[in-house]
Amino acid sequence: MSRSVLVTGGNRGIGLAVARRLSADGDRVAVTCRSGEPPSGLLAVNCDVLDATAVDEAFDKVEAEQGPVEVLVANAGITRDTLLIRMSEQDFTSVIDTNLTGTYRVVKRAARHLMRAQAGRVVIISSTAALSGVAGQVNYGASKAGLIGLARSLAREFAPRGVTVNVVAPGLTDTAMSTALADGQRERIVGQIPLGRMADPEEVAAAVRFLASTEASYITGAVVPVDGGMGMGH
Repeated sequence: MSRSVLVTGGNRGIGLAVARRLSADGDRVAVTCRSGEPPSGLLAVNCDVLDATAVDEAFDKVEAEQGPVEVLVANAGITRDTLLIRMSEQDFTSVIDTNLTGTYRVVKRAARHLMRAQAGRVVIISSTAALSGVAGQVNYGASKAGLIGLARSLAREFAPRGVTVNVVAPGLTDTAMSTALADGQRERIVGQIPLGRMADPEEVAAAVRFLASTEASYITGAVVPVDGGMGMGH
């Protein structure tokens, strides 16, 4: 059955790959965009997850177009990479507010319908930076680790209502975020990956698709790394 899906930050990279994969399966898929071009073939709504009112308005638009959200993929996020000694408080708080508090806002808004319906899926996009740590990403790693704690607490809250909450933790993925790295930095990271390459966004999307499916109905509170083995053991 076609479901109403919302992917935050779904106009590029991993979010867009997830949105297109779920749309190809027959779901009605909307994406939120803060900047950049809206993707063709998908319902796009402007939304800054820093603004609770904007989140509420985005959900109102999605609900009017395709019905209450039954599957939420919380993907919107930013980086402000630098070593701690150079990191301003604004660098730190902006990443926490977008990646962690922004996810709190969208999940809280989606929960209104999910709890009443006693069914649904929430998939949160974290990172292997949350598991093994990355120098120069104190803010990003903290925000992505926070998402795991958020998701596992929500999994316990939502389980009595039949709603699952899971996490996908990608490693280095072939997106605009990775191409922004210096060549030497990217090569150094790839050299630490047992499979010896970056992930394709479609590989991350495949994990999200599974966790959002009926086949994953007995999985909740899980963290699924899609990282070529880089974070194994964490």
